[in-house]
Amino acid sequence: MIQFPEANEYNSYYGQYIQHVKGEDIINSFEKGVDEVNELMASLTEEKLLSTYAEGKWTIKEVLQHIMDTERIFCNRALRFARNDKTELPGYEQDDYVPFSGANERNSMEMLREYNAIRQATITMFQGFSEEMLARIGVASKSNMSVRAIAHVLAGHERHHMNVINERYLK
Repeated sequence: MIQFPEANEYNSYYGQYIQHVKGEDIINSFEKGVDEVNELMASLTEEKLLSTYAEGKWTIKEVLQHIMDTERIFCNRALRFARNDKTELPGYEQDDYVPFSGANERNSMEMLREYNAIRQATITMFQGFSEEMLARIGVASKSNMSVRAIAHVLAGHERHHMNVINERYLK
C-alpha cells in the first residue's frame, strides 16, 4: 500500500485533492476511478458530453481531457523523481491546455480508450515503485513533491472532477 504523504511532501494547494482519498489504498482508488469514468462516459449522450454547467466552464469532454493531460504530466514528474532526477521541473498551466486540446471534436469512445490506457500505465508504474522510490522528493512548480504525494494528488484530482460533474453537470 502506498503510504499517505506528510504535509511537507507537497504544496498545500494540492491538499484539496489529497484529502479526497485520505485513508484509501491509492491503487484501489485508481481502479475505482476507472470504473466510475467508464460508467459515466457510457451513460451520457454526445450532447451531454458537450454541455457545461455555466458560461465559460469546460465541457465534460474537456474535463476528461484535462484529467488525462494532468495524469500524463504528473506521471512524468513521478517517474523522474522516483529515478532521483534532481532537475527542477516547470509548472503546468491547465487553462492554457484546454483550448488547444480538441476534446470537443474527439470521439468519446476514443477518448475513453485513451483514458483507460493512461490509467493502466499509471497503475503499473506506481505498483513498480519501491517504498524508497515512493518517498523520494523532487521539485516541480517551485515546490517539493514526493512520488507518493503525486499518486494521491492524481487519485484525488480525478475524484474532485467526478464530484463536480455529478454535482453540477448532471443535476
